[in-house]
Amino acid sequence: MNSESTRVVVAMSGGVDSSVSAALLVEAGYDVVGVMMRLWAEESGPDSPANRCCTPDQMADARRVAALLDIPFYVVDMQAAFKQHVVDFFLDSYRAGVTPNPCLSCNRHIRFTHLLQHALALDAEFLATGHYARVAQAENGTLQLLKGVDPAKDQSYVLSVLRQDQLAHAMFPVGSHTKAEVRALAERFGLPVASKGESQDLCFLADGDYRRFLRDHTPELIAPGPIVNQAGEVLGQHSGLPNYTIGQRKGLGIAAPEPLYVLRTEPARNALVVGYRAELGDERLRVSGVNWIAGTAPDGPVRAGVKIRYKAREVPATITPLADGGAEVVFDQPVRDATPGQGAVFYDGEWVLGGGVIGRQD
Repeated sequence: MNSESTRVVVAMSGGVDSSVSAALLVEAGYDVVGVMMRLWAEESGPDSPANRCCTPDQMADARRVAALLDIPFYVVDMQAAFKQHVVDFFLDSYRAGVTPNPCLSCNRHIRFTHLLQHALALDAEFLATGHYARVAQAENGTLQLLKGVDPAKDQSYVLSVLRQDQLAHAMFPVGSHTKAEVRALAERFGLPVASKGESQDLCFLADGDYRRFLRDHTPELIAPGPIVNQAGEVLGQHSGLPNYTIGQRKGLGIAAPEPLYVLRTEPARNALVVGYRAELGDERLRVSGVNWIAGTAPDGPVRAGVKIRYKAREVPATITPLADGGAEVVFDQPVRDATPGQGAVFYDGEWVLGGGVIGRQD
């Protein structure tokens, strides 16, 4: 590939990872264009805060980096799409009694659909982001998604939604570097964001408090109801199902011979089901909407390491593809805290095999 004739749009956030990504591409001779997304933020008055991914300060930093690198820089309005596919999805998931991962939806619909389409309209061949992941080509020509080399920063989990046609236009320039190396590169390039702090998830929460956000936007969900055990006996009262997470022990307000944990929620009757530690754990999960990175599902069961949330460790399991596009995951040992709505992502060593959404098991 002739980098001098290849245009790459870089999704810039004003942070160190995307800034170094742009700098590396410029250094490699690509025709680089910087783009920043303007995303939806809460409206609460004349001084309403911006989405934390695109505050005025973040935008100013991105512009400064683009000017330093001597590349064009544009701001693209993605507020409506972000509201629909990320914020409304977040609220609708809680209404359905599951706990979503909005980053998965953002990467699927915003970055690698809407923003990628914008990049292609600018005659770019690639969209680059500051994610810690890698893309490689297998011997059979299919594209593979690999973990970033820095295990502490690997973000392949939130990219497991990408299809082959999206990976064909994806670049992750910092994925082959550690975070420490990226900081050092920022210093070498003279970028003003070299020592800037980490970005936060759930960028649309002005104050970082998702419970407050749910109270404001879905007050009907914050309704008291019974806390029950597996036998259906009422042990107490909860303050609203979204206030609790699977595996939670503290804050239940129930006296018991040994600690109680949240086992699951039952939205249909607004009940919180609790039990003892021995009752925690799932040996098998049903996962819906599986995206197989190779583009097609395996012919039969496969062995893999499975992550049931972004920061979870991988757990060995057997994954069996199902005719409805989902999969059954059977773990070698029961796993705790598998939460409906979160992603279950399948790994073969460094390779991401695919992933889907953990379904309700009741």
